[in-house]
Amino acid sequence: MSGRASGTPKSRDAQVEMIRALRVARRVAMKARIQAGGQIDALIVSAPQTLRQSLRVLTGKHRIRGCAALRPGPVNDPAAATKVALRSLARRWLALQAEIDDLDVHLTVLVAAVAPELVALPGVGVDTAGQLLVTAGDNPVRLRSESAFARLCGAAPIPVSSGRTDRHRLHRGGDRDANSALWRVVLVRMRCHQPTKDYVARRTTEGKTKTEIMRCLKRYVAREAFPLLTADIQRTHLSPPETLKACRKTISIP
Repeated sequence: MSGRASGTPKSRDAQVEMIRALRVARRVAMKARIQAGGQIDALIVSAPQTLRQSLRVLTGKHRIRGCAALRPGPVNDPAAATKVALRSLARRWLALQAEIDDLDVHLTVLVAAVAPELVALPGVGVDTAGQLLVTAGDNPVRLRSESAFARLCGAAPIPVSSGRTDRHRLHRGGDRDANSALWRVVLVRMRCHQPTKDYVARRTTEGKTKTEIMRCLKRYVAREAFPLLTADIQRTHLSPPETLKACRKTISIP
C-alpha cells in the first residue's frame, strides 16, 4: 500500500486461481470428514457392549456404511441414542466423501490441463501438483529462479556450520503447504523410485540422517519441478479453452 513493495503479487486471473478455489473447498471437506470419522470411532468405543461388538468387527468404509444403515427405533435408552448419533455422523461422512469425490474430478481435469508435465514426474500426483501450482500462482515469472521457488516452498538449505562441522538444516519458513507437498513427493520416491532409493543408500553410508537426506531431496524436487511448472502455465495461458476441452474429453467428463 505504501508503494515500496519489490515483489510481484499473484495475478489470480486464470486456471491456477480456479484450482486454488477448489482446493479450499476440498480441504474444508477433508477436515470435516476426518473429524466425523474420529467421532464415529469414539462413539463406538463408548457404545453399549452389544452395539460395540457388532460394529468393531467392521473396518473402513464397511463400518461407515454399517453405521449409516442403523435403525435405532424409539430413542428411549442409551443404545438407541448412540445409534441415532452414529447414523447421523456416518451419513455426514458419506456426504462429505461424495463432495470430495466431485471436487477431485474437477481438480483432476484442471491440473491435467495446466501442468501435464509436472503430473508426469515420479511421485507427483494431482494433489501435490495442485498445491505447487497454487504456490507459484498464475504468473510464476514473478519468481526470479528455481532457488526463489525453493525458498518460497521452505526447501532452501540453511547453513548451520560450526567449527569443523559443515552441515545445513531444514528451512522452517515459506509456504508450509508447498513444503508438505514436496515432502509427500519425496516420501513416495523413497519407497517406489529406484534412483531415489540409490541416493538414500549412498547418503546414508556417508553418515547423513534421514531428515538431512529428505531435506536434500526436497530441494532437488523443487529444482526439477520449477521449470516444468512455469513452462506448463505459460503454455496453458496461450490456449486455455482448447486445453481444458481436450482434458475433459480424455478423462470422459461430461
